[in-house]
Amino acid sequence: MTKELYYDDPYMKEFDATVVAVNGSDVVLDQTAFYPFNGGQAPDNGELNDAKVVDVQKSGKDIIHVIEGGNFKEGDKVHGKLDWDRRYKLMRLHTSAHIVYEIFTEEFGKQKIIGSNIHPGKARIDFEYPERLDSEKMQKVANRSNEVIEQGLEVTTEEDPEKEGYRWWKAGSWKMPCGGTHVRNASEIGEIKVKRENIGAGKERVEIKLAE
Repeated sequence: MTKELYYDDPYMKEFDATVVAVNGSDVVLDQTAFYPFNGGQAPDNGELNDAKVVDVQKSGKDIIHVIEGGNFKEGDKVHGKLDWDRRYKLMRLHTSAHIVYEIFTEEFGKQKIIGSNIHPGKARIDFEYPERLDSEKMQKVANRSNEVIEQGLEVTTEEDPEKEGYRWWKAGSWKMPCGGTHVRNASEIGEIKVKRENIGAGKERVEIKLAE
């Protein structure tokens, strides 16, 4: 079982840990700040000692670090260092995706989400939506989302007290199940750009990018 330090502090950039299992290039630690691929959010990259962490996956209660160029054995003490620029972009984009979704829902009604993905370059949300998302609708969502971001809405995440491993994202009156990593305040996101992509009949994709 790997302790998930990224829930204790999503801003943790470095940490110390002990290797508890090794299988080829797969390394399991007793604790980690590396976030694994989960819920559409891309995994963290970085380093363990002098070895590159190129992928992170969750298997049961273990978190597997896929290592390139390392030589670890059980019991080794390691120092982990995240690619913080990558992680921080993921945190900002993930939080912005929730804000865009909530604004979209308020403006056009609750729609069924059929997919989502958070990568350092952009976030996307796929909906079942019977109408075409025209430029006027998208601009309205973008404007309102950027207003919320500029106002500096406080963001929190917490574990459900009754469901182990089930987590919630909260911001103002909004609440949504989510196990990802997020910024503490929406103002950290900065300005975002929102665009529409058609992915098939009755389906729409909303893409979100940081304006920087």
